[in-house]
Amino acid sequence: MLEACVLATILCGFFGIILKKNLLMKIVSMDVMSTGVIAFFVLIASQGGLFTPIISNVQNIAYADPVPQAVILTAIVIGFSIQALMLVGVMKLARDNPTLESDEIEKNNTP
Repeated sequence: MLEACVLATILCGFFGIILKKNLLMKIVSMDVMSTGVIAFFVLIASQGGLFTPIISNVQNIAYADPVPQAVILTAIVIGFSIQALMLVGVMKLARDNPTLESDEIEKNNTP
């Protein structure tokens, strides 16, 4: 059931990027899709019965792999920076255009 909710989140973000015409809504949809992908990776990487190697002092047990955690943290930081960069781009577009609708911006900037 949890997998279906995560995949639905990814699909909602994907269809939002494709179907929405407002640039801010496209950025929000991309953030929703990114959050869904991160949740999907966390869901895949989570396994029961694993221990963290720092806290546990018991020998000969199964340790959790820290590499997926580092990849997810890196994905979160990169997603945040991309979102901030896109918002700056939209702010610059808003100075020249009265609307943030992608169709109107294309009409105004086509020779």
